[in-house]
Amino acid sequence: MSFPRSDHCDGARFFNLHVDTDKSAADLQRWRRTRTPAPWPARVANGTFPPPPEHAAPGEVIATHIGQATFLLQFPGLNLLTDPMFSERASPVRWAGPRRVRDPGIALDRLPRIDLVLLSHNHYDHMDLPSLRRIRRRWRAPIVTGLGNGRYLRRHAIGGAIELDWWETTRPRGDVCITYVPAQHWSKRGFFDRRKMLWGGHVIEAPGVRIYFAGDTGYPGHFREIRERIGPPDLALLPIGAYEPRWFMGPQHMNPDDAVRAHLDLEARHSLAMHFATFPLTDEAIDAPLLALSEALRAHGVPPHAFRVPGFGEPIRFGKDR
Repeated sequence: MSFPRSDHCDGARFFNLHVDTDKSAADLQRWRRTRTPAPWPARVANGTFPPPPEHAAPGEVIATHIGQATFLLQFPGLNLLTDPMFSERASPVRWAGPRRVRDPGIALDRLPRIDLVLLSHNHYDHMDLPSLRRIRRRWRAPIVTGLGNGRYLRRHAIGGAIELDWWETTRPRGDVCITYVPAQHWSKRGFFDRRKMLWGGHVIEAPGVRIYFAGDTGYPGHFREIRERIGPPDLALLPIGAYEPRWFMGPQHMNPDDAVRAHLDLEARHSLAMHFATFPLTDEAIDAPLLALSEALRAHGVPPHAFRVPGFGEPIRFGKDR
């Protein structure tokens, strides 16, 4: 499959503009040989929170963290899901691979109507085919994603993809604009498709509000450019986990200090943490991202209320007075 040539595509494969995230077979073997992953609990209970409403009230946005990079974002008359991941394992098979340690904050069959899905890239903890199939069967929600991902989804009987290149936009309805924006990451689904599908984040612009969903990304790269080209977000959803060891994970996954710097580069009014304490993917302990985020906020002089850690299943309301 060929794509338009650009500063991040040679016509067949995509690449990052600032940092090379590719790892050699020797790097992978070194990580496997030397890693000392912290033990995670087999299961963690979620808190108890009220269910989300059918839609947000006029003048407000509701963000509910479901787990990993999955958020329910609710606007007046419009509900979005980011990277819907409701399966037990982040893996191509059901009997092996990283297993979730906590249930989704909201079960898929208890969600309100979903009008749109934002899909950042094709890694298994973000592009979950069983979840996408169930969402498409139930609501026929379109899927806004990067170039090449739609073809892969169609091969697996999942339609409705709207493919975008970086900085391209789509309007699911007249007063809502979605822009697909750069991320510093990579893509791979099988043995021979490394960087053949584009990765990125999304900016949602709705009446009176701008939200940035980062997907998976390293630092620094693109945050200031997003702010300069689109504007500071009222709310940024930023990953804080899956970052150790830094020599291996650093180029493609932010740690909490990186995430706070991204918050400042974006000049975000509010940020919420994501991509933590769901799947044991890397070497840090389950609570390490939360402890490190507290330290990073103090170090950078960011008040805790400006960069919050949401509960799993906790609806957090934002409006002009919040």
